[in-house]
Amino acid sequence: MLRRLQRARLLPRSVRVLRSLRVLPRSVRARSAFAAAFAAAVLFTSGALLMRHQLYDERLRATSSVAQEQVDTLLSATAHSSISGPWGAPYEIVADDGVLLASSPELEPYEKDGHAFLRGPGRGGSQPLYTRRRFTFPAVAEPAARSLSGQTLTTVEGTVPASYLPGETQGRGVAAGARVRVYVLIVPDDAERAVGELDRELVVAVPLATALVAGVAWLATRRALRPVEAIRARTASVTATDPRERVEVPDTADEVAELALTINATLQRLEEAATAQRRFVADAAHELRSPLATLLAGLEVATAYPDRADWPAVVSAAGRQARRLSGLTEELLLLARLDAGAPPAPAERVDLAALAGRLVEEYAERAGGSPKVDLLVAAPGTATTVFAAPGDLERILRNLLDNALRHAVDRVLLTVARDSAAPGPVLCTVRDDGPGVAEADSERIFERFTRLDESRTRTDGGTGLGLAIARDLAARHGGLLVPAVQPKGSGACFVLRMPAGDPMPIRPRP
Repeated sequence: MLRRLQRARLLPRSVRVLRSLRVLPRSVRARSAFAAAFAAAVLFTSGALLMRHQLYDERLRATSSVAQEQVDTLLSATAHSSISGPWGAPYEIVADDGVLLASSPELEPYEKDGHAFLRGPGRGGSQPLYTRRRFTFPAVAEPAARSLSGQTLTTVEGTVPASYLPGETQGRGVAAGARVRVYVLIVPDDAERAVGELDRELVVAVPLATALVAGVAWLATRRALRPVEAIRARTASVTATDPRERVEVPDTADEVAELALTINATLQRLEEAATAQRRFVADAAHELRSPLATLLAGLEVATAYPDRADWPAVVSAAGRQARRLSGLTEELLLLARLDAGAPPAPAERVDLAALAGRLVEEYAERAGGSPKVDLLVAAPGTATTVFAAPGDLERILRNLLDNALRHAVDRVLLTVARDSAAPGPVLCTVRDDGPGVAEADSERIFERFTRLDESRTRTDGGTGLGLAIARDLAARHGGLLVPAVQPKGSGACFVLRMPAGDPMPIRPRP
């Protein structure tokens, strides 16, 4: 439907363009390398980001530890009236009401009229040492403040009474009961420098590692696909008329070896199917040619000598050959439908004993009141109902009876009963008093166009397809048709085992 719409130009052009694009390459090697490279890129990039984050946090923790030590040093220095630089991080010492006592040069652009940028301790209660706060510095144009301009930084602070710093508070208007706070900024410059150095290395290392993984995946896939390419080349030489080639099985005991074994098994089945098909076509042509040749010969002789011909006998002979052709054609068509897996007829409950009784009456009427078929239903009253397509089940019984009648001397016995050894299945047995079937031929007789007595069977009109059709139809209904072992000279016996009870799905011929 989608292709018809596309041909009719009913799909948008954008959809047609997207359908024509291939995002992934066509080659299996390229796709494998692409997938490995993508996975490696994701893995390496994730690892690089995690490493970068851990390095940044580690350096930032180190900077924070240095800031705490600087707070201790500044408090000690102010206690001895000896604040002097240089210090490791920007700092500011603020008294109550924001009075600036000391600061580093980085904070000078933010301080106005002797007042500090950061807040003073106020009149509140005491706070623990190394309290942390975050401050955002406004953007300024002074070169000295470029490292802090527009940044949000964390401070480490310590608060002490003003009396603890008499030298720094004298002459600044700081009351005796006031407090002084020391701020030290945690500037992430060291962490950013370390991360920057790591980034320069990772920008080169991650693509190189990804390319290495892609190359290894390419080479490994190429090496793994060599046996597959050999299998493809060998399989390409196989044709429908000569499927005798076999692929080489690599000595790897892996999936490729399993593929080679599967292909060889498939080729074997193809060869057997091709051989069976050729034999079937040849046999069918031979079977059709024989009645046609007989029919044409009789008609040509009668036409050449019309005055001498016994026209009733000619017409009767032509009718027999035509009926034989019709029966053979019908059986060939049925076999073709079975081989093609045509859907079976609907199944329903069928009383196998009643069906057998109707067929016995029909064969008796056909014999002109001198029946050659006897019916025996063992254990009267026992249920002999099976679930199958009535037409298929009737065809199975007719084929078995026709085969038995062609070989019987006097009588054919048809028995329908429940299996006492394994309750459930219904058994239908067809036995004749003819020459019987040798044990060596017990399975060969189910092959198509197989005749154990070529001359007599052709004279009687047998096609060699009846038993093959009967077994196929029985298998489609979950049944089984097998020959029973009989003593030599006691005739042939075929047993049809059909499941009874719950309905079973009809299975197509494999």
